[in-house]
Amino acid sequence: MNTPFDPEPPARGSLLSRLRASFLTGLVVIAPVGLTIWLIWSVVGWIDGFVLPLVPGNYQPDRLLQDWLGLDPEIQINIRGIGVVIFLIFTIVVGWMAKGLIGRSLIRYGESLVERTPVVRTIYSGIKQISETVFAQSERSFEKACLIEYPRRGIWAIGFISTTTKGEVAMRGNEGAPMLSIFVPTTPNPTSGFLLFFPETDVIELDMTVEDAAKLVISAGLVYPNGKDPTNPVPEVSA
Repeated sequence: MNTPFDPEPPARGSLLSRLRASFLTGLVVIAPVGLTIWLIWSVVGWIDGFVLPLVPGNYQPDRLLQDWLGLDPEIQINIRGIGVVIFLIFTIVVGWMAKGLIGRSLIRYGESLVERTPVVRTIYSGIKQISETVFAQSERSFEKACLIEYPRRGIWAIGFISTTTKGEVAMRGNEGAPMLSIFVPTTPNPTSGFLLFFPETDVIELDMTVEDAAKLVISAGLVYPNGKDPTNPVPEVSA
């Protein structure tokens, strides 16, 4: 028998509420996996659709497999991913040839022809700059992520250390004291931002990697790499 002083038993949610919470929690787990698989599958299919038509008919992978297995030619075989393999092999061969003397000479000759073509040179130069930026070697990448006070004291921003400031900027700025070149990205597009020169003493280097800092910027502060809770890998969604 309950008295007025006994605590009330905790109210249990209805079956529908518990099912809804379980469904949302499962959706949090399934959605990233499903979207990742769908994106990879779509990209692989797009590359196959672009590469395979360039392969002669007698050397099509499905045709070769049919001949090898002795199957009826009317049976259609879709080997998704073969176009990606062909593209990777072709790209590696082109890159290997481009490193040689003959390859470099052919590239310089081809670029000289492109530079003399009015419209094509603009498109080619823009795509080349983007490619060199995206696929740059490690020595051209950002060194570390950092924390700086920007745009004023008391307000902090994520930045990426490019290099130690050199040349006239280093001599004329900060009375000749050491400075760092900092790239401050914008959210949610980190490819645009500001190039700032900070005194080395005003820059706080972070332990997080450049990739993790980029995730923090792209997610507008929703993803904190150093704030992961290993004891709760799957977030619980309340009803």
